[in-house]
Amino acid sequence: MVSTERLWFERGMTPPPSTATRPRLAVIDVARAVALLAMACFHTLWDFGNVRLTAENYAGTPAGHIAAQIIAGSFLLLVGVGLVLMNGNGVKRGPTLRRLARIAGGALLVTVATRIVFPEAYVFFGILHCIAVASVLGLPFVFLPWPVTLAAGTAVLAAPHLVHADWLDQPALWFLGLGRIMPRTNDYVPIFPWFGLVCLGIVIGRLGLPALARSRLGAWEPRSRLGRAATFAGRHSLAIYLIHQPALFGLAFLLAQVIGPNPKAGLKAFRADYLALCTRGGGETATCRIAARCTSEALVREDLFRDDGRPFTVEERTRAQSLSQGCFTAAEGARP
Repeated sequence: MVSTERLWFERGMTPPPSTATRPRLAVIDVARAVALLAMACFHTLWDFGNVRLTAENYAGTPAGHIAAQIIAGSFLLLVGVGLVLMNGNGVKRGPTLRRLARIAGGALLVTVATRIVFPEAYVFFGILHCIAVASVLGLPFVFLPWPVTLAAGTAVLAAPHLVHADWLDQPALWFLGLGRIMPRTNDYVPIFPWFGLVCLGIVIGRLGLPALARSRLGAWEPRSRLGRAATFAGRHSLAIYLIHQPALFGLAFLLAQVIGPNPKAGLKAFRADYLALCTRGGGETATCRIAARCTSEALVREDLFRDDGRPFTVEERTRAQSLSQGCFTAAEGARP
C-alpha cells in the first residue's frame, strides 16, 4: 500500500503539517552506496601506493585526481538532494541538528586521527567538513526559487577562477578555497567550488524528486540481499565512511609486511627528480633522461635503491654515486 506521505510527494504538493514528511527513496540510498563503493576503491588505491605495494601511488596521478573529484562531487550532489528530501516541506529541527552533529563529530574525528597519523598532511577541511558546512549553508536554498539556487551554485563553481586576492592565502581562510596556495593535506574539499555542487543537487532534488517518486524506479524496494545491503550502506554512509578507511589502511599495511614492497615503487619519482637535478646542473634533457633510467635500474639491480627513508652506509653511498656517474658518462657517450 502506498503511504499518504508518498501520495502527497508524488503529486508535488505540500502535505498538511501532520504529514509534512518526505518518503525515503531506496534508490537514493543505493546511489549513496555506489558513491561509497567508488570511494572505497579509490582509498584502497591510495593505501596501496602509500605502503609501496604498487609501483607508484596511482591515486595521486592526474587520472586519480579526476576520479577523486568525480567521487567527491557525487557525494555533494547527493547532499543537496538529501537536503530536499529531509527539509523540502519545512526544516525538521531535531533530525537536522542530530544529523549535523554526527557529521561535524565525524569531521573532527578525521582531523584528530590524521593529525596523529599524518601530521604534515592532516585533514583540516575534507569531505565531511564541507558536507557539515554545506548542510547549513544549503538550507535557505531549499526554499528559494530554484533559478536562484541554480545561479548561486554556478557562481560558487566559477568563483575560484574569477576571485584572486593575496589576503585569501592566509591559512585561516584556506577552507574557502579561493587562495592561490594549495595546502598540503590528504583531503581538501573547500567551500568554493564544492558548495556549488550542493546547490546543483538541491535544484535536482526540487525538480526531479517528484517525478522520481511517481516512477517505477522511485517505487523500487530492495528484495535481494545485494539490494538490501546497498540500501543499508546508503542509510549508514557516515559510519561506513569513518570505518572503512582505517580498516583498508590496516589491511594494506599488513599485506605490505607479508609480501614486501613493489620492487619498482618510487622509481618514477626517482627518475623525475634525477632528471630535474641533472638538467638544472647543465645536462642535456635527452642525456639526463637516459642516465636517470640507467641509474635507477643499476641501483635496483645492486639492492641500493632507497624509497623508504633508510640511510646509506658510506660504502653504499660511494657505490651509488659511482653507478650514477657511470650511467651519465655512458649516456653522454651514446649521444651523437
